[in-house]
Amino acid sequence: MRFRHADGSVVHLAYCTNVHPAETLDGVLAQLRDHCEPVRRRLGRDRLGIGLWLARPAARVLVDDPGALRGLRAELDRRGLEVVTLNGFPYEGFGGQEVKYRVYEPDWAHPARLAHTTDLARLLAALLPDDVTEGTISTLPLGWRTGFGPARAEACRAALTTLAERLDALEELTGKSLRVALEPEPGCVVETTTDAIAPLTAVGAPHRIGVCVDTCHLATSFEDPPAALASLHAAGVPLPKAQLSAALHAEHPHLPAVREALSAYVEPRFLHQTRALTPEGRRGTDDLDEALAGAALPDTSPWRSHFHVPLHARPAPPLTSTMAVLEETLALLVGGPVPRTRHLEVETYTWQALPPALRPRTRARLHDGIAAELDLARALLTDLGLKELP
Repeated sequence: MRFRHADGSVVHLAYCTNVHPAETLDGVLAQLRDHCEPVRRRLGRDRLGIGLWLARPAARVLVDDPGALRGLRAELDRRGLEVVTLNGFPYEGFGGQEVKYRVYEPDWAHPARLAHTTDLARLLAALLPDDVTEGTISTLPLGWRTGFGPARAEACRAALTTLAERLDALEELTGKSLRVALEPEPGCVVETTTDAIAPLTAVGAPHRIGVCVDTCHLATSFEDPPAALASLHAAGVPLPKAQLSAALHAEHPHLPAVREALSAYVEPRFLHQTRALTPEGRRGTDDLDEALAGAALPDTSPWRSHFHVPLHARPAPPLTSTMAVLEETLALLVGGPVPRTRHLEVETYTWQALPPALRPRTRARLHDGIAAELDLARALLTDLGLKELP
């Protein structure tokens, strides 16, 4: 969906297709038919933005076969869908039964990550609507923290500098301006927005590489939205993209009823990094079950867990979500005289990882949920003064 900001620019809202597992081009085409178009129809829109996730196998087919790429572009047009942003964080296997730590491989110290992201940029330049010249790609925040030393940090810096040079060349060739955004995530080398400043200012062309603010991750790390965005602005780090998502919040984790409610969100597929903010600083575990199992986290202060809960359907008491952080951040991003970012993406990929009673049991129920999230995001944007465009 497109919205007109008060400054005259267009802000794009999409939903991320990594919620629909697909590793192949045929799977991507089936997503458009079976999920994306039905969501568009539920919203009563002639056009719907999607944040396309292309796994490595699908991306390679599209790069190697120009006819397949033209076919994908035609299929997007036929189904009333448009792409201005890609989710380049998962490389492949995101639809597997156990993703966990594998989602961080390969990291930015490995040549495969640079090659894949370069391919995604070339594909996005070809998929952008005719009247759009700017595209964005979100990517993992360098890598997982374990075993990440100075040599790997330097390899990441070199890779991002090379990527920026390639994006410059791509714009000269196509007239399309592509930017890539590191997505800070708990447990990674770049866990917070502050962590992103040093590696990004070391990149040779910082206007090409910036930060994707994911509001679930921001909240899980107990970052203060005004301070976080102010720090990025002061450092000259751009915000090519933001993801609208909400984390799981437990105000009183010492209570047995709260711990029982949290245990329903323990599941084997994704990591749910959990954090507590103490007077001594932030404490954390790599997964929710670790937090519940012992004394790794103090239970005298609130917990937040990296579990993307549906925006429109907050968890039942005694749990809640961090929607307030999303709303505050969104107001800071697009509520001012000039938008700080023009690409927004709803990214609730955990529908099938929710507690069994909350999972959508049919395709239609999933479509209803995604449409409800987008409708809520649409309402938030119009409340901030943006005008929805046809």
